[in-house]
Amino acid sequence: MRPLDEKETTAVFEKLFKFVGPNLKHIIDRPAAEGCEAEPGRYCFRLHRNRVYYASESLVRRAVSVARPKLVSLGLPIGKFTKSGQFRLTIHSLDLLSAHARNKIWLKPASEMSFLYGNSVTKSMLARITENCKAGDGVVVLSMSDLPLGFGVAARSTQECRKTDANAVVVHHQADTGEYLRNEEEL
Repeated sequence: MRPLDEKETTAVFEKLFKFVGPNLKHIIDRPAAEGCEAEPGRYCFRLHRNRVYYASESLVRRAVSVARPKLVSLGLPIGKFTKSGQFRLTIHSLDLLSAHARNKIWLKPASEMSFLYGNSVTKSMLARITENCKAGDGVVVLSMSDLPLGFGVAARSTQECRKTDANAVVVHHQADTGEYLRNEEEL
């Protein structure tokens, strides 16, 4: 377990900024609620076995006493670095993203299962979308009862979504809560 270096920090922040925008400041400067210290600490990012974790500083200080080979996890796993060096957000980061997301879409109840099976979102599945969403922006996918289902990348802007046909892809799938069942041993 170690802090992220400059290149890794840039990759993580660029990916998070794609989804949360200027709210990234709230994720970084968020005071930690856990820990037994009188002074609340902050949250930080740590790298362990190519996975990036979001944990409180007090938890990181306590985890130092555990040997690296025996340390399984630390805090919230938000993503991992691939063998080629690119950063990918994992489904574990969904709660963090949904709390601070800039762009959101809501699915019709009948189309939620299709998304949870790993399919991209088409216009016919769409119930609502936030205004000023641009193509290429990160989007959190929610049910009509505001339950986070997953996230993806917008294929079209909000204005283009109004003009396209019903079978046009609106959001490219990246991760969904169904991955807990499909990739159980990998997560």
